[in-house]
Amino acid sequence: MCGITGWVEFSGRAAAGREAVARAMTATMACRGPDAQGVWTGRHAVLGHRRLAVIDLADGRQPMAAVRDGEPVAVLSFCGEVYNFRQLRGELAARGHRFRTRSDTEVVLHAYLEWGEGLADRLNGMYAMAVWDVRAERLVLLRDRMGVKPLYYALTPNGLVFGSEPKALLEHPEVGRKVGADGVREVLDMVKTPGQAVFAGMAEVRPGSLVRFGRSGAAERRYWSLPVREHSDSLATTVATVRELLEDIVSRQLVADVPLCTLLSGGLDSSAVTALAARKLGTAVRSFSVDFAGAAERFQPDAVRGAADAPFARDLARHVGAEHTEILLDSADLVDPGVRAAVLRATDLPPAFWGDMWPSLYLLFRAVRARSTVALSGESADELFGGYRWFRNPAAANADTFPWLTKGSARYFGGLSLLDKGLVASLDLPGYRADRYRDALAEVPALPGEPETDRRMRTVTHLNLTRFVQTLLDRKDRMSMAVGLEVRVPFCDHRLVEYVYNVPWAMKTFDGKEKSLLRAAVADLLPRSVLERVKTPYPATQDPAYERALRAELAGVLEDGDGPVLPLLDLDRARQAVDRPLRDVSLPYARGGLEMALWLNRWLSEYRVELDL
Repeated sequence: MCGITGWVEFSGRAAAGREAVARAMTATMACRGPDAQGVWTGRHAVLGHRRLAVIDLADGRQPMAAVRDGEPVAVLSFCGEVYNFRQLRGELAARGHRFRTRSDTEVVLHAYLEWGEGLADRLNGMYAMAVWDVRAERLVLLRDRMGVKPLYYALTPNGLVFGSEPKALLEHPEVGRKVGADGVREVLDMVKTPGQAVFAGMAEVRPGSLVRFGRSGAAERRYWSLPVREHSDSLATTVATVRELLEDIVSRQLVADVPLCTLLSGGLDSSAVTALAARKLGTAVRSFSVDFAGAAERFQPDAVRGAADAPFARDLARHVGAEHTEILLDSADLVDPGVRAAVLRATDLPPAFWGDMWPSLYLLFRAVRARSTVALSGESADELFGGYRWFRNPAAANADTFPWLTKGSARYFGGLSLLDKGLVASLDLPGYRADRYRDALAEVPALPGEPETDRRMRTVTHLNLTRFVQTLLDRKDRMSMAVGLEVRVPFCDHRLVEYVYNVPWAMKTFDGKEKSLLRAAVADLLPRSVLERVKTPYPATQDPAYERALRAELAGVLEDGDGPVLPLLDLDRARQAVDRPLRDVSLPYARGGLEMALWLNRWLSEYRVELDL
């Protein structure tokens, strides 16, 4: 995995000045690519790259130029992996293309030379890329179908600036740090509007889209969206097809020239990936799980976590003969100033939702990175196969809003409790949420004659795949790339997504259990304990010492009196939150207000944010 950045302008800025800015922008993403860096400078374009070497370690450096008659005709800065690059390489070789490396990057570059923007339809993988077409004087920004890899851009008075993360754009002198009302709304509510970036004037290339920029300006085009089609396969054929797809997907994603592992929680999704990887490799697959020191003795079931992960992860590891490692975290490490600073630097935004999961993911990935460079993970299975409780809760599934923001689930994404009531009212978050929900509904394709129940569950699935999962993919990308770990997500393969998206709801839940279809497809690979386990989220600390540390930090902010978040807070309620009795078990949804206030304060300060409300 890598980090990309650069810009295009048709004015006459001095080349030396351009390269200095490009190197500064590229340097902001050193964690994404610790192995190499490069900058290419042309007459109207500058491209930067940070490399995490995964395939063809010796070659494959970027930005990579295609040269004809001694002159560059196209230059590529690429982030991600193309899993069908070997097949494409063979097809391109048959068309007369010659290659000098074994990298997928060179295949992508030649694919652009052969098919232009049409290369998007041929790629299978996770990627974000920038291609500067020298002859046409045109920049093409392209993002994978599911949005696994991030890509941002901003139009400036003189051109367009882009980068894998906002921090790269913010290093450019023509990109500001202003955040308007809509940006704040995106921070405070769990809506994740596609294309919307928090910083004013900045946008995110939508999943399955490309942005073209030249002398005539910028234009965006969707090259992929969730297709709707009638599903005619029988249950037996459907189960077999899902299994066949998963076997091929995992097989493709095991290709790497560096150590590889799986992230194993002991849940259905990660266990399926680990079991399939073990079968394909024919040797002991390396796997990692995470928990908190002392959690086995102190664990208390809550509304969504009925049991700790560790016993199930161990069962699966024994069953498939994995080389398994349990990473045990100390709650004190979650509030370590260096860890918190690294998390914020990776996200460029206040990572308030999910609270302690951000630093715990960072610490997990840091430990994994010491032994592996690539990891396979189970993201998107719940969104695709219907694993969350709101899929099976009629009140949530049929609500006139995003199902994860309904009663019972919304508290896990709440962070407004300590904010000033006047500020919250002026933002009209319910109105903004309603507008974004209407926008999301308008994108759902219709299947003529589809029964009402199937239509609604298709809608719920669409919302999860185009909104909710984007937040998980962002979290996984930022925390893994903060330590130079590449995380691959087999359940985001567009072939599997297209197929399962169109399976009727009754077939997805044919035996009345969550993710029935996936369970049936991998039943022979898993121990019974894992096969029968209900959905359990990523572990969160219940240690009251973590909440005590948050309160102490907020007390310091209140006492200091200069924190930039203070004008946004209800100071009386903030003081009450600091002083209220501490329970023996600290639950994540009880800490939301603390997390939001503290992350906002850090973000406003360290990023020198200019609020324009």
